[in-house]
Amino acid sequence: MNEAMNKVFKNILAGIMVIAGCTIFLGLNQATAQILNSKKMSKKILFVVTSHNKLGETGESTGYYLGEVTHPWAVLVDAGYEIDFVSPKGGNPPYYGANNEDPINQRFLADKEYQAKIQNTMKPLEVNPSIYTAILYAGGHGTMWDFADNTELALIAQKIYENNGIVSAVCHGPAGLVNIKLSNGKYLVDGKKINAFTNEEEIAVKLENVVPFSLETKLIERGAKFEKSGLWQPHVTVDQRVITGQNPQSAHGVGEAVLKELQKL
Repeated sequence: MNEAMNKVFKNILAGIMVIAGCTIFLGLNQATAQILNSKKMSKKILFVVTSHNKLGETGESTGYYLGEVTHPWAVLVDAGYEIDFVSPKGGNPPYYGANNEDPINQRFLADKEYQAKIQNTMKPLEVNPSIYTAILYAGGHGTMWDFADNTELALIAQKIYENNGIVSAVCHGPAGLVNIKLSNGKYLVDGKKINAFTNEEEIAVKLENVVPFSLETKLIERGAKFEKSGLWQPHVTVDQRVITGQNPQSAHGVGEAVLKELQKL
């Protein structure tokens, strides 16, 4: 009788051990899947481009500046990141500056996957900020009309930043930073070193009286510690996960700086 009972207990114990082992295995698989999903999600970056195509009352067209998308894009895609695009109005945004001698521009324009993405940009309300580890505001004069006052874009950037992500911008792209406020009520740029298209550069292209506001001046008003170099000189500033570049010549450097900061996260 005792021997029979011992066999029963052994069988029960063996069954419990099998169930426990399966539970642990399943738990580890779920944890591994979550980690992999997290890593996959962290490889996504959101690029913001303008929807605005009129250069004030000049009769000239504008939009986003192509090289300020393509150069950071190339750096980040080559490092294994996936880029998504959003614009204030969604759809196919206007662009200019298609330098045919720039091989990075040509590469982007020939990339079918990314041409499909850039020609079908999301609207801000379609964006889930939690899946992005960084946001980059591309420049171009069009940004001066539709970035600064877009509260939906500002909220996306705020959420990415406060989720330990990176906020970056190049040339006129920092127009998107001027009204971003954090949960503590402070402007994102307040007290940080910031760089953007300078007043001198705006004067040099004779658009200081065309754009709706002075980008450099507005950033300083928001508390930014504005940095700059001479006309058309590359200048990239990094401060507390905020990365900014001065002009088109800084676009590649902004991409490299974003990648470097991402590797620290």
